[in-house]
Amino acid sequence: MSTAALVKAGRPRQWVKNVLVVAPLLPAGWSQLDGEAFLGVAVAFGVFCLVASAIYMINDVRDVEADRAHPKKRFRPIASGAVAPRTAAVTAVVLLVVAHAIAALWGLRGALWGFTGAEGSWDYDLLVVMAIYTVIQLAYCFGVKHEPVVELACVASGFLLRALAGGTAAGIPLSEWFLMTTAFGSLFMAAGKRYAESRQGELTGRQVRRVVQRYTPTYLRFVWTLSATVVVTAYSLWAFTALSNSSQRWAVVSIVPFVLAIMRYAVDVDRGEAEEPEEIVLHDRVLLVLGLVWVAVLLVAVYL
Repeated sequence: MSTAALVKAGRPRQWVKNVLVVAPLLPAGWSQLDGEAFLGVAVAFGVFCLVASAIYMINDVRDVEADRAHPKKRFRPIASGAVAPRTAAVTAVVLLVVAHAIAALWGLRGALWGFTGAEGSWDYDLLVVMAIYTVIQLAYCFGVKHEPVVELACVASGFLLRALAGGTAAGIPLSEWFLMTTAFGSLFMAAGKRYAESRQGELTGRQVRRVVQRYTPTYLRFVWTLSATVVVTAYSLWAFTALSNSSQRWAVVSIVPFVLAIMRYAVDVDRGEAEEPEEIVLHDRVLLVLGLVWVAVLLVAVYL
């Protein structure tokens, strides 16, 4: 067994999802940003990478026999035999322990290193978020992933909890509009993943996972459309009400690239090409440009 194979088993390419921990910094404003906030986000990103890799290893150990019969998944390190299931399981446990230990130490930063932003002797918010994420993802691995709707909520919660972790680690209070936008944006991406897989099954005739077979395309489209409607509405209400009058016009302008990005992503979903959101974001240049324009306008609204 090589170290490279073990690292590959943790799927580091999926770490791009953890960039969502940075989201709370965008609307925070100068008064809430300092070195500790940026360091907190970096800690949240690191612990999420460790936990996510551990969960992927546990999931692949659980599904090793099914993956060996899959035309693509059989090349994964655990399914191919490059990494022994026992080694992967032990590594996953170590990663989980290390990640939660780091989160606990971050909560003790005030007592250990004298950080002024830490309230009380132990700020355990990041540890709680990480523990909740871990429990949900383990439940997903050990059977919930086969239960319609519940598994959809588990996938969506992964995106939401990343944003929450960034906010708690940075000590930035999260508004109700931020939470609404993030929650339904997460559901939009999760439902889009399932709908795209369903569409791929229809278009190519390939086998789709068992839980996707238990959804109808019309139901997934309903959830996808509902969540898109709510996320656009929640973001628009934030743009019109959350910022001061001097910055509000730029916040309102940011609605345009935000909605266009949602619509562009929907094109990829409807074509059955959004099973992996991080791949779409990295390879759809128009979507990437729209996202960058939205971030730029939002930063102008908040920081200028």
